Amino acid sequence: MSVNAHGVPSSASPVRGKRRIWLLATLAALAVMSAGCGSARPIKYYQLTYPMSGSAAPDTLDATLIVHLFEASHLYLDDKIVYGFEGPEMGTYENQRWAEPPIEILQNALVRGLRSSGRFKGVYTPRSNASARFILMGHLYDFKELDSKPIVARLNYEIRLRDRKTGATVWNHLYSHDEPASEKSVSAFVLAMDKNVQRSVLEVQAGLEEYFRSHPLN
Repeated sequence: MSVNAHGVPSSASPVRGKRRIWLLATLAALAVMSAGCGSARPIKYYQLTYPMSGSAAPDTLDATLIVHLFEASHLYLDDKIVYGFEGPEMGTYENQRWAEPPIEILQNALVRGLRSSGRFKGVYTPRSNASARFILMGHLYDFKELDSKPIVARLNYEIRLRDRKTGATVWNHLYSHDEPASEKSVSAFVLAMDKNVQRSVLEVQAGLEEYFRSHPLN
């Protein structure tokens, strides 16, 4: 066995060198993993547009409405954006979220949309403590991105008008529409859902106007 200048067997040097290389490689890998764990993806929030409150129209209806939160699956009680397919499978984006849960988005859209039309005497939420004879309520079935060709924003809900004076449901409407997105991205989906929600508010407004004009209050 040969001995180097320091009196150490030369056969030990390659072994110690390999161990050092392995140790440095391990430390480098751990450093990369630690850096990856520390750089979590930021959460992005999205909101829809709402119309500004308008002035009363000349032919304003003598009807005041209270819009309640809709019933819905627990998925729509959260702010995570829901996606789905033509089958039963559904999921949520962890880092792409609504500024508020879909049931609140729909409630706010209806309140602000119907109010800005100027067609009704008043439109409120239960939080306002306003007194009203008619209550709008319903069930939200779909408020999601549907992964099809093209990507669509699917909105599906049932809405009912209840007369507190009689306790009866006097009008109901089912809205269901798939609005195509311009491209396959979350931002494009949000714009499509914005358009879909506003379309649904106009449809609800038209139905309510037709009901109140054909059923004068007494």
